Amino acid sequence: MTLPILYSLQNCPYAMRARLAILLAGQAVMLRAITMANKPDHMLAMSPKGTVPVLILENSADNNEGKKQVIDESLAIMLWALNRNDPENLLYSQSPEYLKEMLAIIEKNDKQYKPTLEQYKRARRYHNDDEEHYRQLCEPFIQQLEARLKQHDFLMGSTPSLLDYAVLPFIRQFSRVNRHVYLQGPYTHLQKWLNHHLQSRLFSKAMFKYPLWLDSHQEFILADKPTHG
Repeated sequence: MTLPILYSLQNCPYAMRARLAILLAGQAVMLRAITMANKPDHMLAMSPKGTVPVLILENSADNNEGKKQVIDESLAIMLWALNRNDPENLLYSQSPEYLKEMLAIIEKNDKQYKPTLEQYKRARRYHNDDEEHYRQLCEPFIQQLEARLKQHDFLMGSTPSLLDYAVLPFIRQFSRVNRHVYLQGPYTHLQKWLNHHLQSRLFSKAMFKYPLWLDSHQEFILADKPTHG
């Protein structure tokens, strides 16, 4: 059986959440690590927009033999993986309305919080006077998550969900922009939640650093014990 191919960038938050979901769903993919400065021709041919992650599936249907399906949005990759297998019930299947709620918050993360986070990161990097302004613009979303975590250990309830892993890489970025301010901030529940995830075996597996595909031309199976094919 031909495994799906996943083009991935080590520290891209979108690629990170895709890898997390693939691991959580127990799906096997052949990972090709890239850099944005040197994008493989094959990836660009399959997904001309040139961003990661990109998941390429072989279509095994009889009438589509040999054709490939491309999924090049991180949330779509997460849902593809978890709809195939969701052993930890991250989609909260017993309550379908929860998925709608999760998707709404993820959209807010992607469309509102993430652009502001990028401005905050840029202001910090270049020592701009508006760093605090952009940090405060990030605060409403951060505080929304903090309020949820005051009620239960994870963002949707007593167990992890799609939402936890979809926003995790972006909250990690926020925590690293100005570490001192973050640690002194009024979000102790969020800090505990983030530490729990970052110290997990799952996160370590998702962040394993593979040799670059264009350097080695080796494909590595994203799995518990990284191996090459």
